[in-house]
Amino acid sequence: MKKLILSAALLIAVCISANAQFSLGIKGGVNYSNINTDQFKNSGVAGYQLGVFARAGSGVYLQPEIYVSSTGGHLEANDNSFGGNVRFTNLTVPVLVGFQFGPKNLNFRLMAGPEYNYLLNTSETFTQNANSALYDFGRYKNSTLGYQAGFGVDIGPITTDLRYQGNLNDVNPNYGERPNIWALSVGFKFL
Repeated sequence: MKKLILSAALLIAVCISANAQFSLGIKGGVNYSNINTDQFKNSGVAGYQLGVFARAGSGVYLQPEIYVSSTGGHLEANDNSFGGNVRFTNLTVPVLVGFQFGPKNLNFRLMAGPEYNYLLNTSETFTQNANSALYDFGRYKNSTLGYQAGFGVDIGPITTDLRYQGNLNDVNPNYGERPNIWALSVGFKFL
């Protein structure tokens, strides 16, 4: 964890020293996520995200971020015998490369890049019978790799993004659980 925070700080420092167009800001938003698995029927749940971002460059830019998010899904047995919600609290670190165009106070952006997710907390609300039957179900990986892609608009210091977030590996390989997320965020650039 310390290495991750140190790397993000170093990346921001390099961007500042390169005399590139640079901005720093905060962001928050909502997301809609579900967990894809062949073993269960699934549906999505709403969550949140809150964090900081840096952006360096004009035209083509680099945007590292770090934020806490709540994701998960509702899972139901194929025979409808039981079901429940699974919620994750994650620390997410995407490093996006993007292209921005438009006038200075109305800027349009396209972006994509890899992300690292670290699982901070898991909450499951299955019935007691389901918990004992699915003992193996809650063995989630602490960290996963994924990707994000989306678009955004900046109006002065206010920035908005709509992104899709997918995982490159399963959070639980025993059940093939792989979350996917749609996120809408609003941010404010204060530098």
